[in-house]
Amino acid sequence: MNIIEIYKKYHLPENLQMHMLRVAACSNFIIDNWIGQEIDKELILRVSLLHDMGNMVKISEDFAKDEEFLKIRKMYFDKYGTNDHEINLEIGKNEGLTKKEVIILDGKRSRKNEETLKSNSYERKICAYCDQRVAPNGVVGIRERLEDVKVRYKDKPLSVWSNEQKANHLIECSLGIEKQIMKYCSISPKDINDESIEKYIEKLRKYEI
Repeated sequence: MNIIEIYKKYHLPENLQMHMLRVAACSNFIIDNWIGQEIDKELILRVSLLHDMGNMVKISEDFAKDEEFLKIRKMYFDKYGTNDHEINLEIGKNEGLTKKEVIILDGKRSRKNEETLKSNSYERKICAYCDQRVAPNGVVGIRERLEDVKVRYKDKPLSVWSNEQKANHLIECSLGIEKQIMKYCSISPKDINDESIEKYIEKLRKYEI
């Protein structure tokens, strides 16, 4: 099934669709400029395109008064529960992600940056890094993106980002992941931007999962 058809099947709003397309596009750009060890390119794209399907259960100020959105969101609660990450994994499995792909999807979260930094999997590193390069409105630098995350989650006591020391450590780990990836790329971090990934977004809209 075409990825856009999958997004429509789950009633995803345009901004959430665009986030996943941008993350996959950043991944695709890195893949096309990769000069390191062999990597599973399709795994990276599939995980990137499906990684945030569960974000529908998160409250968004943009949709707080949208009755249709709230109705769909309640459908998610009733069917899947309220844990967005668990929903990501369940929908990923439902849409055909392999066991290996689900493991990468589970491991690429920013809260696991230290583990990702130490991991031997460049698929995991690329998926994690590209997700952490994409802000709500487009591609930004890794530190800018994660400093913003730290601010947005500082008042959520159960989030690792609410702890200043842990948050700063995760940011340093992400910068370390960036260095690991760029060691095997013919591009630099600044080359990954909204303009350079645009052509990949259009191509990925036709991607078959």
